[in-house]
Order: sequence, then structure tokens, then C-alpha cells
Amino acid sequence: MDKSYSSVTESDIYQSWEKSGAFTPKIDKAKTPFSIILPLPNANDPMHMGHAVFTVQDIMVRFHRMLGDPTLWLPGGDHAGIETQFVFEKRLQKEGKSRFDYDRQTLYQMIWDFVENNRTLNQFQMKKLGFSMDWTRYHYSLESKIVGNVLETFKKLYHDGLVYRDEKIVNYCTFCGTAFSNLEVVHKNVDSHLWYIKYGPLTVATTRPETMLGDTAVAVNPKDKRYQKLIGQKILLPLVNREIPIIGEESIDIEFGTGAVKVTPSHSPEDYDMAKTHGLEFIRIFDYDGKSNQNVPEKYRALYPNQVRQMVVEDLSAAGLIEKIEDYSHEVGHCYRCGRPIEPITAPQWYLKIAPLAAPAIEAAKNGDVKFFPSRFKKTYLDWMANIRDWNISRQIVWGPQIPAWYCLDCHPNIKINFLDKNKNPVTGFYKDLKNSYSFEEIKNGLQSLVAPVDAKFNVDSHDECPDCHSHSLLQETDTFDTWFLSGQWPLSTLGFNTADPSKSSPDFAYFYPTSVMDTMWDILFFWVARMIMFGLYLAKDVPFKTVHLHARCVDAKGQKMSKSKGNVVDPLTMTEKYGTDALRMALVYGIAPASDFVISEDKIRAQRNFVNKIWNASRFVLMIIERFQEKNPKLKLSILKSPLLKGDLEGLNDDDKNILDSLNNIISSTTNDINRYHFGQASENLYQFFWHDFCDVYIEKTKDRGEEVIPVLLTVLINSLKLLHPFVPFVTESVYQIFRDKAGLEEPELITASWPKEIKF
Repeated sequence: MDKSYSSVTESDIYQSWEKSGAFTPKIDKAKTPFSIILPLPNANDPMHMGHAVFTVQDIMVRFHRMLGDPTLWLPGGDHAGIETQFVFEKRLQKEGKSRFDYDRQTLYQMIWDFVENNRTLNQFQMKKLGFSMDWTRYHYSLESKIVGNVLETFKKLYHDGLVYRDEKIVNYCTFCGTAFSNLEVVHKNVDSHLWYIKYGPLTVATTRPETMLGDTAVAVNPKDKRYQKLIGQKILLPLVNREIPIIGEESIDIEFGTGAVKVTPSHSPEDYDMAKTHGLEFIRIFDYDGKSNQNVPEKYRALYPNQVRQMVVEDLSAAGLIEKIEDYSHEVGHCYRCGRPIEPITAPQWYLKIAPLAAPAIEAAKNGDVKFFPSRFKKTYLDWMANIRDWNISRQIVWGPQIPAWYCLDCHPNIKINFLDKNKNPVTGFYKDLKNSYSFEEIKNGLQSLVAPVDAKFNVDSHDECPDCHSHSLLQETDTFDTWFLSGQWPLSTLGFNTADPSKSSPDFAYFYPTSVMDTMWDILFFWVARMIMFGLYLAKDVPFKTVHLHARCVDAKGQKMSKSKGNVVDPLTMTEKYGTDALRMALVYGIAPASDFVISEDKIRAQRNFVNKIWNASRFVLMIIERFQEKNPKLKLSILKSPLLKGDLEGLNDDDKNILDSLNNIISSTTNDINRYHFGQASENLYQFFWHDFCDVYIEKTKDRGEEVIPVLLTVLINSLKLLHPFVPFVTESVYQIFRDKAGLEEPELITASWPKEIKF
């Protein structure tokens, strides 16, 4: 053995594992499989340290493989929808371009080419981290079979009456140009003002004076004696001079402001609900580009909200209609991608009725079909699922599978279309106004987006001919699926479930589904985990996994989650190049509690490199004793299994020998139990202490002068320690094992497929 361990051999070791077929399980119906599906890394950029925490999955996989279970770890890559498009658009900006310079087909292909370059990088990184995945079963979220299954799911949901289109208030980012779910909105505290504005006989308090141009009522609490007589009356809306009613609404906080609030249903979620209850008019004053539209007086048109606010406040002040202005701090929704304020807005969107899907998913958690670790997250999951609302599954972006619905332009000439003409000039308008100047083919080829009226008929089964008028002028919906709609079906799609005909699902699906564990972050418990459970039960009539394990989160020194947008990403490969992969892996799990935050520091990685070196140096010492013995006994073949050494099978043990073997049995038992219970941090700590202290500092030091008689015990402890440590530090343990395989007569060809240690009888 070399004097020190070198990580330069890691790539060779990994290739050897992969070549041997160790990563690829065979279906054996006589055995119960163990399977994990990798949470998809985004294909838009290199992985960061947070992804390296997938080490805990590799620990489970290597452990179960050594137990003899047919073990599958299925890898994949995610197209990542808005996140990838956002990254790509930033690149376009640097080139002086924007997404609006391209038709959707061209833009899609450009993003595809960009992602393909990064996808191979992701795979390289995962291999460098030692992840023992079955690369023969790798899947990408936009491959044709995956997308085809997703489209079939949508059609099934629609025909089952679970998909509908409606114009509701949504969280809209005018910069990203798409709606987001409530889960994707970041609420930040903002220092602003509370404006007190006179509305005829009463004064309202508001944080958004600009939206008053779209008010359709003033609301007061019917229990508020100050305003009881005013309920049912109408007043003139200032600056607009439009009549609006005063309504009684019990949800109004009497103590807030004046107890009277303006109602803007098209730009406030609370007001939207109020308008639905009271049958109020909806007037949207800001369009998807963020600018005011034709529904406001002319002087306020084509302006951004902050510009409208300034003008409205100035005009109200000039008219003597502002009673006072107070400093006020409140929460404002911001886009989780670009960080800009969200504009609540009414817009046609696609929705999934969630209650019928949520009910069995709730029951599955209650009856233990799905278990949570840590267990406290079961309550978190159930609380959220009990209050879940219909899911907006549509996004106004290019990157992702388009919703398979087609509109007939001849039947719906009031569809609004954005496209590039044959000269690449942008054109916007209603089809009824465009069809005389542009051919259908020119519109279709240059199409960027369309907005159909909420009541427009669509067809999900045919896109060649309109079933009503037999026209061939059909355009597909340009909205794409929310990325979580696709990834929510990931366990099904990747294992070969056939949505159109479940009986034709693959042997992999029949054998490996449901999977054993879903390991992920707690911050996507609702984004992803809950949706996978709902889709699994809806489509396959079974949960997609038996246990949800929520691992720790790697944060920066300030306690912030690592993300590319924050610029706090640490490249794990930099650390592996400097200290070796095993050191990084051990640092990521050592002493870490599940579902917690932890800081990964270079000092911690360096300390674990010392541990890796300790494994190597202890092994060198044992090898030295063996080689010395073999020099003296060249005709004897050393075998740890048969131990034809001096005293025979572990006979003549002294107290030191018995103590270390007792300790070995204890660490075998505790490590097995800890991994089975997902206590990876505890297992790594115990293994560290056992090997460094009990074996090296105590036993080896005490036995240095005993000679060859200690070889059976030394080998027994060392080889079993290598096996126990292998899931955590696979490269150094495999390296040492290969050196000892011939020297010690080990029968198992590779450590990765060797048997898990059992109690030593002595």
C-alpha cells in the first residue's frame, strides 16, 4: 500500500462498479426489493452542495445492496420549467435579447440545446460523488415517453371531470410572465404607507391606492354601528365617478384603519372571495405586462403600478380626498424566482379539482400506508392537505410540455394572439382582426402565446379538425404544465406505468412500485411529496412510496438555503478535488439530525479527510503484519474465513481480543439499527468513534507487540469495519478491500456487493 490514500483512483473505482453491473438490480420475485427514486436535480445548471446531501440515499442503497436486497436507485434529470427558462433568459439579456425576440418553437429549441449541455454535467457530478445509481434506467423529464404519460394523465383527469378552466385570481409575476401557486410566493415584510381616502360619506384605509381605479365596492362589518345605515347605499368612486355599492361583510376587521375597506376583486385574493359571495363586478386594471389597461381613465393608462400610484395620490391630494397618510409595515407577496412583487390578477387558467385526489392521500397517511420521518411531519402534511385548494396547473412559459388542448380560431375569433410575422416583427391582436392580414400558417409558425376567453371551447382528443365547424385552423394552448404536475407523476412514469392502459405497465413497475423510501427536503413536502401521493393513488391505486424521509438542509454561514439565485452556492466538486469524495460525504452526514439546517464548513471536511487517512493507515498496519507473517510462512494461504493461523479459529483470545470483538458486535448491531431507522448522523458518529478510538487508539496500540497471533482478530475487525463504513465512505473502503482480497483470501470480489456484517461468534 502507498504511504497515504489518494483520491485520484476514485473514477477508476466507480467505473469498475458500473462495469460490474453492481448498480443494476435484477428482478427476483423471491426477494423483496429496495427502491429509491432520486429527487430530480435541475438540468439548468451544475449541482450544488445541497444536492450532495443525496449522500444519505446512497447510504441506504449501499446498505440494502449489501443485505442482498435487489436494490434500485433510479436517477433522472428535471427540465425545471420556469427555473430553467429564467436562467436562460438571463443569458439572453447579456446578449441584448429577450424571449420576445423568438417564436415559441425556436425559443424552446434554444433552451433544449442549453439544457442538454448541462444534463451531462449533472451526471458527471453525481458519479464523482459516488452515487451508485442505475444509469441504465436514467430518465429525463422531457423525454417522449415521460411527456406522453403526462399528457395521457391530463386527458384522463379531464374526462373524469377533474380538470377545468376558469378565470380566478392568481399570483402573477409580470416580469417572469407567468402565474404561480401560493406555495411559490415568498412573503416579505415591506415598509410602506396606509392611505386614508375619502369615499363620499366614509373614509377607507388602503395600502394600494392605485388599485382603487378597479374598485367595485366598499365593505364594512355589519356589526360596526358606525356604518350600519350605509349598507346597501351607493357612492361615487373618486377619480372614476363610477357608482359602487357599500356592502356588509363579516370578515372585515373593525379595528383595521377606519373599519371600511375598498374592494378590488381583480387584484386582491380576499376581495376576490368577497366579490364571489356578494356578486360584485370584476374589473381588471393591470394587464399581463404589468401596465394599466383600457379599464382606467385615459390619463392613467399604459403605466406601471408605482406610476399609477404616484398619479392617483397626487390627484386625490389635489382634490382634498386624502385624510391622512400613516407609515405602515405589512407582508407583500414576491416572486420566488426574480424577487419582484407579485401582482394578484384575474386570469384564465387551468385547474385541477384537488379534493377528490386529496381524500385518499389523507387516508393513506392516517392509516400508515405512508410513514413520515421525522414523524412530526405527518401532522404538517395532514394539516396542509385538509385545507388544500384547487391547483392551478398552468404556467405561461415556453419551457415544458404544452397543455394538450386545442382551440378553433374560426369558432373563437376573439382569441388574443401574440406572434412574430414572417419578418420577425411582433404582432398582437384578436384573431378576428388579424385573419384578413395574416395567414393561419404565418400565425402558427410565429406563435408566441395566446389567451382564449375563459368560456372558449377546447378539444383534448383531436387537433386536426374542429368537431363543430370542421375548420382546420386550430391552435394548441400555449400554457405549459406547472413543473410539479409532471414531477408529481415521476415514480409512475420512470418505472414504466402506462396511464392509457395500466395492464401494459412494465415489469419494473410491477416489481419496484411502490418504492421503499422517498428522501427529500421538507420544503418540498407540499410541492412534490403530497402530489406524488395523490397521483400514485389516483392512477395506480397505491402510494408511490412507503416512507417519506426528510433529510437535513445544507445552508450557508448566514443560515440561508443555498440557491443559485442567492449566489451562495458551494460547488461540491471543488471540495472533492481538494479533500476527496469520502471526506465530503462523511462531513455531510456526520452528527447531522434529519429535517434540520446545518452548515458545511471546510474545517469539517478537512477533519473527515483525516478520518479517511486513519482508515488507510490502520489498514497499512494490518497489511504489514500479514506480509511479515507470509514472509515467514510462504506455504500458508491466509483466509479470514477459515483462519488457519497459529492458534486456530479465534481460540486463545485474551481480554483485549474479546473486548474489541464485543465492541465490533455492538457496532454491527447499532449501525444496522441506525440505518434502518434513518439515523445516519448517529451511525456515522458511532462508526467514527469505534474505528478511530476502539480499534486504532486502543486495540491496535495494545497489540503492536503481540505479533502474528493477532492477525485473525485484526482482519475480522478490519474487514467488517470496511463493510460497515462502505455506505458512508465507499471509495477508500473499496480500495482497501481490493488490496486485502488476495492477501487475506477474501471470497467476495467487490466490497460494494459484499455481504453486510453479522455478529461474530467467539
